[in-house]
Amino acid sequence: VGCDRSKNLVDICGEKNFQAFVCDALSVPIRSGSCDACISIAVIHHFSTAERRLATIRELVRLLRPGGTALIYVWAMEQEYKNQKSKYLKEKNGSKDTVEEINTGMAQRPLSDQMPDSSSQDSACSDRLLHDSKDEGCDAKPVADSRLPVHTNRTSFHSQDLLVPWHLKGGTKKKGESVDTVLFPAGSKESQELSPVFHRYYHVFCEGELEAACRSLDCVRVQKSYYDQGNWCVVLEKL
Repeated sequence: VGCDRSKNLVDICGEKNFQAFVCDALSVPIRSGSCDACISIAVIHHFSTAERRLATIRELVRLLRPGGTALIYVWAMEQEYKNQKSKYLKEKNGSKDTVEEINTGMAQRPLSDQMPDSSSQDSACSDRLLHDSKDEGCDAKPVADSRLPVHTNRTSFHSQDLLVPWHLKGGTKKKGESVDTVLFPAGSKESQELSPVFHRYYHVFCEGELEAACRSLDCVRVQKSYYDQGNWCVVLEKL
């Protein structure tokens, strides 16, 4: 049984006669302890706080029977690991390694929390924002115009919290027909003549981060933790 947040992707599964439904990874409508195994691929890195990422893992574990196992994949901060570039970097399309910023238009955590590995320019911006917050008092709210970097496709990451541009592919719609939509990373061959562009949030994981989150749960034993083509991966067992 599969589930996804995207109705369009679930519809594709239905067309292929797979069992799938739309749901939120924080609240999966499946009975506790009813699954022998669960797989979470490229999901948890879309949650914007450590608390929500941990809650997603906890929900995954809830579905498992005692002795059941789960496999989790998340995007890695380290796209070059042990002197080997990931497939993601190897497919670089010639774009320059630059970072742009956009205004998220909403209150965020201070930039020092969002970008632990940010560039000197970003660090200067962080220091300024933190200084402004301190001037307003110790209980000042986060700065409203915090910025997230927009990632340049097929390049190394400069921040753990970022936005990845995606191009929406839309078919020609006739009266009474629905339009199938698929997202492609910006800069990919499929996206070059397509629009509009959407910015999708990612939190890329540093080495040991996913494993540490899993180990913080009492009912879990980490069987294996490894790196695979630009992803950090954990196999865990429910005790």
